[in-house]
Amino acid sequence: MGRADGKVVVITGAAGGQGAAEARALAREGAMVIGTDLKAPELGSPIVSRVLDVTSEAAWTELAEWLRERYGRVDGLVNNAGIALRQLDRVMSVNVHGALLGIQTLAPLMPSGGSIVNVSSVAGLLAYPAVGYVISKWGIRALSRVASLELGRRGIRSNAIFPGYIETPMTASAPAAFRRANVEAAPLGRAGSAEEVAPLVVFLISDEASFISGAEIAVDGGLSAHGGGKSLSDAVLRAAAGQPEQEKPYANS
Repeated sequence: MGRADGKVVVITGAAGGQGAAEARALAREGAMVIGTDLKAPELGSPIVSRVLDVTSEAAWTELAEWLRERYGRVDGLVNNAGIALRQLDRVMSVNVHGALLGIQTLAPLMPSGGSIVNVSSVAGLLAYPAVGYVISKWGIRALSRVASLELGRRGIRSNAIFPGYIETPMTASAPAAFRRANVEAAPLGRAGSAEEVAPLVVFLISDEASFISGAEIAVDGGLSAHGGGKSLSDAVLRAAAGQPEQEKPYANS
């Protein structure tokens, strides 16, 4: 018996990175996983792959009808799909409107005990570069809270997670300086992996989280916890050690 045994779970943006890791983790825990993306994810059995454009209401409706016929219900939705382009309209369409359509379309298929996991970002907790992306990730935070309010009376939970700098194909395209800055800002002093995010998704989908709704959980190595205070702490340590300001206090920095 796995922690998600028998649950029917839909994951968007499952072709790679965090989505693929979440799909595999849920499948290992016994869930019947439907992994979706613009191109059918190649995740292997027992995961079912489907093509889905999250910005298309018609595509969501088609998926819902297929799910109703095949399974009769949906127990979990992981709104993982996201892009980091500079075009505000496109980013909002995928990151926020896509997640909203998913909730609106699949929530009617969810019984009491259903769970929605909305994947935001540390950018949804802080002021962060790339204004369009930041606005969209704060939007996911708001959407998740509203869903927890409106769906709670039906016994459906909605929670948001906030990954920090996670090594994925999307972050691999960022400048090396951006990665270094994120690692430097995280108290744990390293980037995270998709496999470190996936267990939290499994937990929130599982019945172990049956009284958790409206929660916001960061998976960011402590980056968002200090609110910029780490740079102050580092400066104090440098001063105490008598090091010039431009030097770094740690051998591995």
